[in-house]
Amino acid sequence: MLTTLVIATLLIVGFSVFISTRPDSFRLERSISINAAPEKVFALINDFREWSKWSPWDKIDPEIKRSFSGAASGVGTVYEWTGNNKVGMGRMEITGAAPNTTITIKLDFLKPFEAHNTAEFMLAPEGNATRVTWAMFGPNNFMSKLMQTFLSMDKMVGGQFETGLANMKARAEK
Repeated sequence: MLTTLVIATLLIVGFSVFISTRPDSFRLERSISINAAPEKVFALINDFREWSKWSPWDKIDPEIKRSFSGAASGVGTVYEWTGNNKVGMGRMEITGAAPNTTITIKLDFLKPFEAHNTAEFMLAPEGNATRVTWAMFGPNNFMSKLMQTFLSMDKMVGGQFETGLANMKARAEK
């Protein structure tokens, strides 16, 4: 019995040490080329009221409840949502916006788990098109590191980014 307890304790300690060696931050991103001018794409991102036209999470929960506050668009614009267990609850605020090139968003997830990250959209002219890169980055606390040992955040969220960018492309190219 004592041997089993010692072995179990060593396994737990060893696994905890392994988890603590994982990276302290994460970054994931996806890009797409959109056949539209940067200002047209920028307008779809810089105004949270436009997000329902391309955001992948609106398709996951068509009953999502939204509220908007602050500025109409750009820095100071706030978007809060409450949705089903797949969408959760959270808040976004545009904290930086360089016209037609970059938008930075403070992203706070409140449910089903709490996380505080940054989202960034970078737009770059690419001939007659615009290269759009959507990134999310932030800290990895112990629980995040534990979850990422079993679940690939890049595969889970990256797929949603790909869907959102494809929706944005379809919308901007109309």
